[in-house]
Amino acid sequence: MRVAMNDMILVSVDDHMVEPPDMYDRHIPARYRDRAPRIVEKNGAQVWVFEDKLTPNIGLAATVGRERHELGLEPNRFEQMRSGCYDVHDRIMDMNANGTFASLCFPTAPGIHGAQFSQVEDKDLGLAVLRAYNDWHMEDWCGPYPERFIPLGQIPYWDPELAAAEVRRLADLGCFNFNYCQNVTGLGLPSIHDRFWDPFFDAVCDVGGAITVHLGTGFRKMFNSLDAPYSGYMAMVNLDMANFATDIIFSNRLQRYPDLRIALSEGGIGWIPFFLERCKWIQERHSPWVKDDLGGLTVEELFRRHFLTCFIDDPVGIDLRHRIGIDNIAWECDYPHSDCTWPESPEFLAGQLSGVSDEDVAKITHLNALRFLRFDGVEKAGRENATVGALRAQAVGLDLRAPSSAGMTRPDDDTRQLTVGDLMHMMV
Repeated sequence: MRVAMNDMILVSVDDHMVEPPDMYDRHIPARYRDRAPRIVEKNGAQVWVFEDKLTPNIGLAATVGRERHELGLEPNRFEQMRSGCYDVHDRIMDMNANGTFASLCFPTAPGIHGAQFSQVEDKDLGLAVLRAYNDWHMEDWCGPYPERFIPLGQIPYWDPELAAAEVRRLADLGCFNFNYCQNVTGLGLPSIHDRFWDPFFDAVCDVGGAITVHLGTGFRKMFNSLDAPYSGYMAMVNLDMANFATDIIFSNRLQRYPDLRIALSEGGIGWIPFFLERCKWIQERHSPWVKDDLGGLTVEELFRRHFLTCFIDDPVGIDLRHRIGIDNIAWECDYPHSDCTWPESPEFLAGQLSGVSDEDVAKITHLNALRFLRFDGVEKAGRENATVGALRAQAVGLDLRAPSSAGMTRPDDDTRQLTVGDLMHMMV
């Protein structure tokens, strides 16, 4: 890599926001205002309540700025987080400090896949709240800084015709990326292979859009027991993305939608060369008798035509980037989650890209993301204003610390290894 670190342009295709308490105030129709999601106090924590369902702000979603020994399943109050988690103006300052020019942000309160709106019995209420969420995202989160945020729309899963209408409505507002989960059968809906979903995918392709599929939305138990170590769960969760990828590649969905683009979010990339080799073996050995029809294409050709992948820390994947497809790899920061490399992402990434050609660096750091997600923010802002160096110059003197962790709750015995069961208990 000959390009200087400060001259890199960084576009993160996977970040998150913690929704602010007042987000629905301006956007929910008056008749639903008393039933909109709201923040309440419970056992010293601030939690979202929607139709009697409680959703905590668990801390791994907002630990940015803390020392590693301070990480945990808290904070659970807004004042215990960096304000960049939920205040868009402070988020821009945190992005500047990290040299991140543009960001695509996934939800927190309604689930990373945005499915909470679809799980209420009153579907008129669910649709009103979902549209209010999307309007808040477009107007209040992306709106003040349209060159810095890549919009991401949420869909009403229960009705693909309504989902298609929301896709087209959002596309008119400049949003071309739409959230989808790994396994819609977990929502009690027909699988991705069912023609039930055709109106939604028709609309996405009609507007030239893409779907984003985030890890952890597969509704599967990815651990053997509740006393399994939590580190083991976190170490392998990325591999679950292969389940979704194989599911759709060996279906006929991609043959029916040759223009469909799918971003695999927070799934990592190091597993992909093995995945492609295994799929090749299966296609050659077994497709004739199981009657797979991949439209005359190989699995590798399908993968490179349809998918964008991303990584935080993946030196093996970088080494094998041409086995994956150099046009299919993007970078993510994952702000403000516990895996993120903020505020040292440029330094961290420069180390991973050592020895990589400048052309490949540009594709990985921003060009692939801008093309795949149809975002022209760098062009509008000017490349000279989008570099790590130019952004960091605007954040000189910014306090990079998180608020004090004093007073936060932890497991009764914080000397023992944290388990999956501890996580489940703290989320209740």
